Amino acid sequence: MSASDDSRDQPEPQVGPVAEGEPTAERYRHPAAGWGAAKSVGQVLVREGALVDGPRAIMRMNHENGGFDCPGCAWPDDTKGLHLDICENGIKHVTWEMTRKRVDRRFFAAHSVTELSGWSDFALEDQGRLTEPMVYDAESDHYVPISWRDAFELVGRVVRELDDPNQAAFYTSGRLGNEATFLYQLMARELGTNNLPDCSNMCHEASGRALQASLGTGKGTVDLKDWEATDALFIMGVNAASNAPRMLTALAEAYRRGAQIVHVNPLVEAAATRTIVPHDFTDMARFKATRTSTLNLQPRIGGDMALLRGMAKAILEQAKTDPKALDREFIDRHTSDFDAYRKVCEDTSWQEIEHQSGLSRGDILKAARVYQDADRSIFSWCLGVSQHEHGVDTVREIVNVLLLRGNLGREGAGPSPVRGHSNVQGNRTCGIDHRPTEEFLDRLADVCGIDPPRAHGLDTVGTIQAMHRGDVKVFVGMGGNFALAAPDSAYTYEALRACDLTVQVSTKLNRSHLVHGRQALILPCLGRTEKDHQRTGIQSTSVEDSMSMVHLSVGMKRPASAHLLSEPAIIAGMARAALPGSDTPWEWYVEDYDRIRDTMAQVLDGFEDCNRRVRLPLGFRIKQPARELVFHTPSGRAEFSAAPLPDVVPTSGVLALGTMRSHDQWNTTIYSDNDRYRGVKNLRTLVFMNEEDMRERGIAKLDPVDIVSTAKDGTHRRLNGYLAIPYDMPRGCAAGYMPEMNVLCAIGDYSTQSDQPLMKHVKVRITPAG
Repeated sequence: MSASDDSRDQPEPQVGPVAEGEPTAERYRHPAAGWGAAKSVGQVLVREGALVDGPRAIMRMNHENGGFDCPGCAWPDDTKGLHLDICENGIKHVTWEMTRKRVDRRFFAAHSVTELSGWSDFALEDQGRLTEPMVYDAESDHYVPISWRDAFELVGRVVRELDDPNQAAFYTSGRLGNEATFLYQLMARELGTNNLPDCSNMCHEASGRALQASLGTGKGTVDLKDWEATDALFIMGVNAASNAPRMLTALAEAYRRGAQIVHVNPLVEAAATRTIVPHDFTDMARFKATRTSTLNLQPRIGGDMALLRGMAKAILEQAKTDPKALDREFIDRHTSDFDAYRKVCEDTSWQEIEHQSGLSRGDILKAARVYQDADRSIFSWCLGVSQHEHGVDTVREIVNVLLLRGNLGREGAGPSPVRGHSNVQGNRTCGIDHRPTEEFLDRLADVCGIDPPRAHGLDTVGTIQAMHRGDVKVFVGMGGNFALAAPDSAYTYEALRACDLTVQVSTKLNRSHLVHGRQALILPCLGRTEKDHQRTGIQSTSVEDSMSMVHLSVGMKRPASAHLLSEPAIIAGMARAALPGSDTPWEWYVEDYDRIRDTMAQVLDGFEDCNRRVRLPLGFRIKQPARELVFHTPSGRAEFSAAPLPDVVPTSGVLALGTMRSHDQWNTTIYSDNDRYRGVKNLRTLVFMNEEDMRERGIAKLDPVDIVSTAKDGTHRRLNGYLAIPYDMPRGCAAGYMPEMNVLCAIGDYSTQSDQPLMKHVKVRITPAG
């Protein structure tokens, strides 16, 4: 379909695994984690045939001495030496990777790409691990075996024949380790392009830009010890029980010591109620749950900034009679533009704050009171805050509120974004950035002896648009499932299919292998759990968690196939073929990853002496200047933002829809059609709605409905026959699962502040199925 189509349906069959029964939806009434998680883990181990290897691997996860890092979320490792610093989702990731099933040449010989395109995404990944490099044969419509040498030569030949290096784009998912990441960006820049789109462009780009503008750093400033010392936690737009399950331990411990915990989310999720931490054996035996919140607030979708503005307004009003409400010494010494911010707060009426937030003034004052009474506060947030048109302004408003009371540069206080994939933050640190700084490029040139391009490259949305126009002809994806993760599925599929060559470096079969260019390669790589044998011995890789801790990971399993290569080896192979005259010692780097880290130590801020420091217990933390009250901003201070409140209230008949994951899902990997924490079984093609919105439209529980989105350019996209589920959420709001609902988010509907697709704020109309 063309970009001008007025209506776009879902482009491919996207059903989940075969349902075990009729769809049901009942309210979940149990604690998060606990015996429900234990049962789920047991079922996963049985299903994957990992009753022996699974527990053995689990005991090695997240251990600093010879263990491997969880390939799931980026939550930091426990600082107290906990030997079961694991979670249900982490075990799913590991056993999914350790499966005994294999996708070999016989599988591809038996199934054409056309046939596989009709399979569900669950069925594709459930076939098992890829075993050898494959190339697409257009005449037979099958993938066929190809040697590594010939695969690299194909990549090199197509790249060398490009008219301009900017006709290639190099995508990165958050699973790529730091060493591979550094080599990957080095290859792209030696080729002559900064086209380095990554998953951050779709999730936390707004957070990085906002923190950089306010504090001079693109990262949070707190660590896990701060979480253990804070008086108040504000958790915004985060479904912790599914997205960062190990956070539940921190929330339970915070509640026990008397900290206040405020959850801000249109949906009250299981993590915002109570939990039984599975490794707390006493509580498990007694079925004793611990509360994980002291206050739950449900703003409308997009209403977080108005809530924060209301909290700030309340504090400023109190300061007129109580000078201690503000930390004036901190404001005067370390911030700029306070007067402008105070004025914008005063000029914003309570009526407007209530209207935009969807909360009452009384509820907002409750949150403000928690904040005012706390000596030290942390604000933590995820995609519910960042995937909006005004995501940058909202994160800057978080910083504004923190600055008012000096909650920066001291223990137990500061901003703490919750990153998703295990090394998404490390990818950016190690050079995956389509807008690199001049300072970084200068050091890269000096140390690596290359002449990197200086013009900004393409991000994710820009890459998709350029492929669609024919301006990008080669797409290389390191991990992930780009075709499913990206917005506007039909448009993205067309864009990928317009490429001369698509290359996917993967561990399992997925949709991106079937939505391919005229030529296509599948290059299978080692998983995080597997031993990486190179010339100098078994190698370790490093990753950076969401709180800037860098630590080593060492696989412990025999590789799924003798034909698998590590990600650094695959990158080096492509680089040597594409850059035959390169002076970069690609093969030498792959022989010993310490050599890569030695080079990284010279190029990357914070990685000095990293080979020694990364081998310390728990690794090392990259210094955050803002934590030391050093601000690399134009003013040399933390900068208040005085942005006006956006209008996020839907017009009559329109709902604001946010896409999200189910509990039994990680990014685009779907483990089942169940969503335990939302009480859903045997169903993914659904939409959660406010009960009054359903009644107003004549929709009953589990009724089929049609969902039509309207893009900024006036075009429409639709999903038909989804089932409506009543859920506790504000009026005017709806929610459903990605990747199924990605089709509703138009390629042109991205934030003008961050260029992120508006996956959490899609404007839709929902009607009974016609």
